[in-house]
Amino acid sequence: MTTKFVDEYHPLLFKEPKDKQPKFPNRSLLMAACAACIGGTFQYGYNISIINAPTMHVQKFINQTWRERYQTNISADALTLLWSTIVSIFTIGGLIGVTVGGMLSVKLGRKGTLLANNIFALMAALLMGLSYHTGLFELLIIGRLLTGLNAGIGICAQTLYLGEIAPTALRGGMGMGTSIFITVGILTGQVMGLKELLGKEEHWPLLLSTTCVPAFLQLLILPWFPESPRYLLIDRGEEQGFEKALKQLHGTDACDGEREDIEKERNNLVDFQTKKPWQLFTDRSVRWQLVAIGLLNAAQQLNGINAIYFYADYLFRQSGIPTDKIPYVTIGTGACECITALTCGLLIDRLGRKVLIAGGYALMSICCILFTLTLSFQDASPVVPYLSMGCLFAFVLSFGLGPGGVTNILTTELFTQTTRPAAYMIAGSLNWLSFFFIGLVFPFIVLGLQQYCFLVFLAVCSFMAMYIFFVIPETKNKTFIEIQNEFKSSRNVDDTVNYGTLTDELGSHYCL
Repeated sequence: MTTKFVDEYHPLLFKEPKDKQPKFPNRSLLMAACAACIGGTFQYGYNISIINAPTMHVQKFINQTWRERYQTNISADALTLLWSTIVSIFTIGGLIGVTVGGMLSVKLGRKGTLLANNIFALMAALLMGLSYHTGLFELLIIGRLLTGLNAGIGICAQTLYLGEIAPTALRGGMGMGTSIFITVGILTGQVMGLKELLGKEEHWPLLLSTTCVPAFLQLLILPWFPESPRYLLIDRGEEQGFEKALKQLHGTDACDGEREDIEKERNNLVDFQTKKPWQLFTDRSVRWQLVAIGLLNAAQQLNGINAIYFYADYLFRQSGIPTDKIPYVTIGTGACECITALTCGLLIDRLGRKVLIAGGYALMSICCILFTLTLSFQDASPVVPYLSMGCLFAFVLSFGLGPGGVTNILTTELFTQTTRPAAYMIAGSLNWLSFFFIGLVFPFIVLGLQQYCFLVFLAVCSFMAMYIFFVIPETKNKTFIEIQNEFKSSRNVDDTVNYGTLTDELGSHYCL
C-alpha cells in the first residue's frame, strides 16, 4: 500500500524534469489563448473605459429625447440617475454573468461558452448603435446590461480555459493573459474615445457599438482551436478529443508530461461529481482556499485603484495640464497598467506569484501614505502636484505588477478541476459586488474624508500584503494536487494518511 501511495502521489512524480519543461508556449497554444482573450477580458476592459468618452454627448441625447417626449427639460437629478444607471448596470450584468458562467462552462465547455457568449456582445452592439436613431435611451441601459453579462461570463470561462490549457511551467504567464487583455482593452477604449477617432458627438453610437468587433474576431478565430484538454478528458471522457487537443496545443513531443498529469487527475475523479457553489461552503477541505480567494477578489476592487482614477483628472488640472489635453495624459495611465501587466507576465514564472502580489500590495501601501501627504499639502509648492502625479503612476504600476493580474491566477491554482468552476462563480461574484459597492460608496468616502480616504485603502493594502505573505503558499511550477497538499499542510492539517484516505480527501477537493 505504501509503494502504491509513493507511485501515485509523490509530488516529484507530477513534474517533468526542469530541462524538459517548455520555456515558451507552442504557437498554437499562444494563438488559442489570444483568441480566447479577445472576446473575453478584452471586452471587459474595453467596455469599462469606452463609456467615459461620450459622457456629455449621451447626456445631451437623453435631455433631447426627454424634451421631445414630455416637452420639458429633464431635471438634473433625473439626468444624473439615468446616466448613473447606464454606467453602473454594467456591474449588475457582470454579477449575473459570473453566477451563470461557471455552470455554462461545465455544460457547454470552456470554448463553447466563450463562443456562445458573443451573442450578448452582438445584441448589445446592435441595441446601443440603434439607440440614437430610434430615440430610445432605454436601449443604452439594456445594451450596457448585456455587455456586463458578456464580461461576467467571459472572465469566468476564459480564465478557466487559459488555466487548463497551459502547461504547468507556463501557467502563470499564460494566466496573465487575463490581466494583459483587460489593460489592452482599457487602453484601446481610451484611444478609440479620442476626438481624432470616434470621440466626436456624431460618432458616439458607433463608438458604443464597436463592442461587436472583438466578438466577430473571436467567432472567426477561436473555432480553429480545440476545447480544454482537461475538460475533454475529465468532464466529458473523450479520449480521442483529448489526445487531439493536447497534441495541437502542446505539440507531439511536449505533451507527455501534461498527459500524465491530467490522466492522474482523472483517475482520482472517477466516482465524483462537479460541486455547486453552495456545496463548497460546506466542504471543510476547501474552506481556507475559499477564504483566500474571497479576500483576494474583494481587495482587488477595494484597494484604491478606483480612487486613483477618480483623482486623476483633478491632479492633471492641478499640474497645469490643459483640460483638452487631459484625455491624452489619461491614456498614459492605461499604457502604464498595460506595460506592467506585460512585465508581470514575463516575471511571474520566474519570481513566483507570492512575491509579485505581496510586493504589489506593499508598494501600494507606501503609495497610499505618500499620496495622502501630497494631497494634504497640494498648495504648499508648485512641485507638489507633480509629486502627486508620480504617486498616481507608481500606484498604477504597483497594482498592475501584482494584484491586477496574479489574483485570477491564484483563483485558478488554489482549486482543482471539479471545484474550480464553482470557485470562480463565488470569487467572481465577490469581485463584481465589491466593484458595485466601491462605485456606490466611494463618492461618500471622498466627501467625508477627502484626501484622507487613502488611509482606508492603506489599511486594505497593508492587511493583504501581510495575509498573502504569511498564509498563501507559493504555487509556481506546482501541479494542482501539489498546491492542494501544500495549502492543507500550511493550515496545520495532519497529512499522514493512508492511500485510501488520501484518495477520499483528494476526491473531496475535486468535487464541485
